[in-house]
Amino acid sequence: MRFSPFSLNCNGRLLTVERPLVMGILNATPDSFHADSRTDVAQAGADAARMREDGATIIDIGGMSSRPGAELIEAQEEIDRVIPVIEEVRNAAPGAVISCDTIYAATARAAVAAGAGMINDIGAGRFDAELVPTVARLKVPYVLMHMPVGATPATMQEHTKSYGDKVVTEVWDFLAEQLIAIRNLGVKDIIIDPGFGFGKSLKQNYELLKNLHAFRHLGAPVLAGISRKGMIYKPLKSTAADVLPATTALNLYALQQGASILRVHDVKEAVQTVKLYRLLEEARLVGE
Repeated sequence: MRFSPFSLNCNGRLLTVERPLVMGILNATPDSFHADSRTDVAQAGADAARMREDGATIIDIGGMSSRPGAELIEAQEEIDRVIPVIEEVRNAAPGAVISCDTIYAATARAAVAAGAGMINDIGAGRFDAELVPTVARLKVPYVLMHMPVGATPATMQEHTKSYGDKVVTEVWDFLAEQLIAIRNLGVKDIIIDPGFGFGKSLKQNYELLKNLHAFRHLGAPVLAGISRKGMIYKPLKSTAADVLPATTALNLYALQQGASILRVHDVKEAVQTVKLYRLLEEARLVGE
């Protein structure tokens, strides 16, 4: 599928996007599912500088684990974790767009004040009614992700039967409805994320991936966050640490299905994948 260019206003910086982007993951948490993505203030600068050198456009910093079974933490604890990391990354990786992964308005305000230019929300505004209006006032892009209504990371895998056999339709309808509501609240730049691994069974994750192109019709850039997730390592009877080749294969498939942004732990390999995807897209099909 051909890439559709778009632009984002990231805290006053206009980002014109003419190729798929790579978003690197930095977790300022003690319990994220992939241990190698965990960082602290002392290590964050070096990690971010390496990601930027490897080709990451966006660096996504989170202070609360959203792995299956994880409990929510309070906003102040999250702020205490992420703000020093954002400040360190801002200095160590100039030019990178810093995204803050949060469900809280207070964290969003503090993050943007510290240098973040994007907010990534796993809750679609449901955990804090002030988050979306705050993002609108901050004038930064917003990542809208699907997770079943009523679910939290601790309970989301109990909701996989709620879709029946219509997971693609239900996720599409949810994102379409939320897009309208969030735009009506004043958020200009929205990225959509179908929420791989967030309240979906193995089969449902693959149905979403195979039909990822359908989400392009919502008129917003699509983010694919499948890096080293259970949908990859569980059927392979492996671990998150041992599925980089498989992650790379599915990232290429996600690009071919219309993904505009890859959210990954392994930036170098994802950037290489984007380059090869572009060569495939530019190659002439015999008979054209």
